[in-house]
Formats: sequence, structure tokens, C-alpha cells
Amino acid sequence: MNFSFAPPLVSFDPIDLGDLNQCLTDWGHKMGPWLRPSYGDDWFFGMRHNGQLVAVTASCALMTPRCAAGLSRTEAFELGRVCAAAPDWCRAILRLWRMTVYPALCATRGYQWAISYQDAVLHRGDLYRHDGWVRLAFSRGASSTDPRTGRKGRDKWVWGWHPDPLVRRLARMDEAVAAAIEARLESRREALS
Repeated sequence: MNFSFAPPLVSFDPIDLGDLNQCLTDWGHKMGPWLRPSYGDDWFFGMRHNGQLVAVTASCALMTPRCAAGLSRTEAFELGRVCAAAPDWCRAILRLWRMTVYPALCATRGYQWAISYQDAVLHRGDLYRHDGWVRLAFSRGASSTDPRTGRKGRDKWVWGWHPDPLVRRLARMDEAVAAAIEARLESRREALS
């Protein structure tokens, strides 16, 4: 079979905010559409299969001077959304993002780390852990309210990616502390079941 004239089966390219938010809404992302203020430092990418978007990512500069893991805006940027039409596409787009977008942003902006906050009750971290990311910190938020949206806050893990395995290992949260937090979260997870 000759595939030389076939269109690409899968592509990964920049997308606009409208496409991003349509996907986040259609696919039911728990955080909803991307409503963060834009300071010109946000980057949206989508993966297409047979021309249709199947997964999206949204990245931006840190919203606060330092993230919950203590990294500054000059050291890190945030991967704020990973969402897909079906779960298996999440792993594929995260890997593509890490292999292409992350190094490009680091080269042009001088970042060292990518961080991502993940709801600690809804997710166990498998997506990031299986891609080599490490837990950097735990951010308590369940007793707060988001001033931008009015939504109740959530407890979150802060996951981090750095290309140097030694740097990742040294920055990783103490595993005994993470295990103790996970044990406390388990009862909340069971209540949701």
C-alpha cells in the first residue's frame, strides 16, 4: 500500500483559544474552559487524528510570583490543562508536549522547569508519574475559594518536569510525606465513589 499521498494520520500543532475552550467544554474538563488573563505568555497546542482534535494542552507563565513548589516565574512555567476526547490520548499529548513544547519554551524564555497542578482527590498522578515527572509539593486549597472564579478550592499535587534526572530526583517531595498525604486523601476518594 502506498501512503506517500495520504494526509498525516496524527499532527501536533498550535491551536487558538476558541478551539482549546471548545474541546475543554465538549470533553468535560473538571476545571472548565481556560479563563486565565492573557499576558501574551500562553501557549495552546492540539493533537489531531485524521484532522479532528483529540487532545489539547494549555501552558502559561506562572500566575503568582512563585508556585506552591517555590519556583519563580523565571524558573518555571505551568502546564495548566491536559485534556483529551479519550483517556489514552492524554499520555500521547503529554509526551509530545514534553518533547517539543517544553524545550522550545525553555530555549526561548530561559525556563528550567514545567509544573502542573493536579487535583489530589480526583487524580492519583499516574499521567505525570508514567511520563517521568516528579511530585514537588502539595498545595492545600480545599478550605479556600478561588477569587477569580468563586469556585471552592482544591487540594493539589504540584508535579514538575526538568530534563536532568538528578535535578528531578533532588527536587522530588519526600516519599514518606507524599505517602502520608495519599493515605489521608484516600478516605475523601472513597467518599466520591
